[in-house]
Amino acid sequence: MRALKIIGLVLVSLLVLVLVTGLFVNGKYDVEREVTINKPKQEVFDYIKYLKNQDNFSVWAKIDPAMKKEFRGEDGTVGFVSAWDSEDPKAGKGEQKIIKINDGQRIDYELHFIEPFESTDFAYLTTEAVNDSVTTVKWGLDGKMKYPMNLMLLFMDMEEMLAPDLQNGLENLKTLLEQ
Repeated sequence: MRALKIIGLVLVSLLVLVLVTGLFVNGKYDVEREVTINKPKQEVFDYIKYLKNQDNFSVWAKIDPAMKKEFRGEDGTVGFVSAWDSEDPKAGKGEQKIIKINDGQRIDYELHFIEPFESTDFAYLTTEAVNDSVTTVKWGLDGKMKYPMNLMLLFMDMEEMLAPDLQNGLENLKTLLEQ
């Protein structure tokens, strides 16, 4: 009986230690990648400002060809929503909404993931002219895991998880626009 009490006390102590540790773990993360495209800045921006066009270059849009998609609003404008619903847990269910556009320079999105887990993150695409015929495009994600989910960041590298998908999407965009 005494051994069970000791084991129980150790387990409770470990749980408390883990939960207290979570109070000090920064839950924020941000990942950004870039690519250079041999096209003028405005031409590149005019393509990426349409959220539906992400289906042509985003690796996430290609995870499940059978996923259900719904669009609400006028594409390329603030408030436009692209929603998806997939049986594949890698794609899940969620919505992406254009929340801000700085014409020719930056588009900001709110990503609301519903399944397989609920969270809200933010993404952006920017364009910067290298010269009259070359443009740098940056794609980034910013997120925050709330307590106690932030403990997962001790074991997960968001950079390692997300950067390859961002980079592959940008490489797809480059290939598409330079054809």
